[in-house]
Amino acid sequence: MKEIGLVLEGGALRGVFTAGVLDFLIERNIYFPYIVGASAGACNMLGYISKQKGYTRDSMIQKEASQRFFGLNQLLQTGKILNLDRIFFEFPYKENPFDFDTYFNSGIEGEMVVTNCLTGKAEYFQEKSQEKRLSSIGKASSSMPLFTSMVNIDGQLYLDGGLSDSIPIQRALDKGYEKNVVILTRNRGSTVTLTTYQKKMYQSFYNRYPELLNTILSRPGMYQKKLEYIQALEEAGKIFVIQPDQPTVKRLETDYDKLLLHYQHGYDLMNVKFESLMQFIS
Repeated sequence: MKEIGLVLEGGALRGVFTAGVLDFLIERNIYFPYIVGASAGACNMLGYISKQKGYTRDSMIQKEASQRFFGLNQLLQTGKILNLDRIFFEFPYKENPFDFDTYFNSGIEGEMVVTNCLTGKAEYFQEKSQEKRLSSIGKASSSMPLFTSMVNIDGQLYLDGGLSDSIPIQRALDKGYEKNVVILTRNRGSTVTLTTYQKKMYQSFYNRYPELLNTILSRPGMYQKKLEYIQALEEAGKIFVIQPDQPTVKRLETDYDKLLLHYQHGYDLMNVKFESLMQFIS
């Protein structure tokens, strides 16, 4: 697998599907030399590289509303409906300890996609020694517009990597990985749309960041083009795609049982496709 990359799409709580897929691979001790993930894909990358089965699942899926990183409880406690500090700065040190040593010494090159708020362009960060910076990059990659504040990294402001590069397959190709495994979080036929109301909200919030605003408003069209590109690569046998084959959960799903079932769907589907995957990477 020396020349095969792993590409992880985001999608907030839809990422529990990816968590199931990766936990199956952890059990089989299957790891890739290069991983690039956007948003929830970056979250999943952390648990996978640290070889912690269940880490991302247990961070994303909380039965009690008071324990979740999003929702009314977080709004009342922190003033934010989406509290990513809970995911990246509380869970790793308290309820769900993160193995920073294994992550930093894995030998795997892991890049997280972030969107530069001034340029609107995707940037790709990795961190192999500083815990706080690693967590900050993960937070920036997952910072959904409207729901979270911009994140300062090295003096620059960043938001969700999924805005500028939802499925970072081109990054993997540019890094020299001609064969890639791509994990998507939407079932086939899904599209990205923006309502008139959403457009007005974005225009109101980000009018001081015209390049970022242009990236946000252009995302539906760019996403569709990326899906077409993914399909062409798959048909040419250059990538192995795994994605839900049933309707997915909502981005901020609150139903505990639905989330667990969707996680299990990822695990079970990888089990079904495992032999095909092994043939692809052999």
